[in-house]
Amino acid sequence: MHLPMNKPHPASRCKQARRRRPGADSAETLLGRTAPDAVTDAPIYATSPAPDTSQHIRAMWTTHLKLLASVVFWGGTWISGRHLAQAMGPFSAAFLRFALASAFLLFLTRRLSGTMALPKRRDWPGLLLLGLTGVFGYNAFFFAGLKTVPASRAALIVAAIPTVVSLYAGLALGERFGPWRVLGIMLSFAGVGMVLSGGDPAALLHGGASPGDLLILGCVACWSAYTLAGRSVMARVSPLSAVTWSCLVGGALLFPPALGGGLVADMARASLADWLHLAFLGVMATGYGFFWYYEGIQTLGASRAGIYINLVPVVAVLLGVAALGEPLGWPLAAGGAMVLSGVRLAQKKEQPGDARRPPA
Repeated sequence: MHLPMNKPHPASRCKQARRRRPGADSAETLLGRTAPDAVTDAPIYATSPAPDTSQHIRAMWTTHLKLLASVVFWGGTWISGRHLAQAMGPFSAAFLRFALASAFLLFLTRRLSGTMALPKRRDWPGLLLLGLTGVFGYNAFFFAGLKTVPASRAALIVAAIPTVVSLYAGLALGERFGPWRVLGIMLSFAGVGMVLSGGDPAALLHGGASPGDLLILGCVACWSAYTLAGRSVMARVSPLSAVTWSCLVGGALLFPPALGGGLVADMARASLADWLHLAFLGVMATGYGFFWYYEGIQTLGASRAGIYINLVPVVAVLLGVAALGEPLGWPLAAGGAMVLSGVRLAQKKEQPGDARRPPA
């Protein structure tokens, strides 16, 4: 008996059914093999769950909230710094801040990585330079300057740091000066002049900057040097390790002048409010602030996370007005707007990197 040629053999139909039936696909298909690799025309049904969109959205919101909190912490450093500058010597305040920051960062690093590895010998010169400029020098000028300079005014002067770094990169490192960069640098420096002169450039030319303003300009010089030195160090050392070791080195450098400047007496008469401000600076602003910022860079990228840095002087000014009752005159508002606009123009079409790391 011959079967019709136009009908497949029953056994052949069974084999085809097994090949085409989705449920009978191979383990590779069940684990998510894509259609172009399939043997048959049967639809592919992956058993792995689809990404949880709501969980992803929550994670992104959490990252943005952490970045916003970091901005508030860094803006608050000017308020706490202004308070501590009236309560104790600049070296005492700087050393106690970074003693607390170093202890917290050591704890955080060991908790995240399980160990605290020593830097390689070739990395020590760079880390010493970071500690000398970004911790020792910057904070000595920071607390000394805030003894006489209002927090909001100081924050807007320091906001010009990225412009100074951009200028140096063009003059010394050979980076191209495009029209946006030139315009941004000029506008930012004009804004600093507006803030320093109080809206009267002639007064600045005749009388010069005040001693307190010169100390805050020392902050600009120190953090610009820290930023430029950090470019090579960060290429070999993780940001968290670099911040931790620079805090340890800078704290060690701050100890002798702090001890000679009345550290013991300052600690003895420090009030509860003083210690709370020190804890805020050490743990929240330096510890969590930097950690959450670099966490945001890992999640969002440097460009998107770096946008938040432009909000730091704005938050500082608002906190200075609200918490300290500092006046917000038109020269401060106009000069601050010029500084921030100039920074944005100078960084146009540039990749934000270490220059956008906030001074703290």
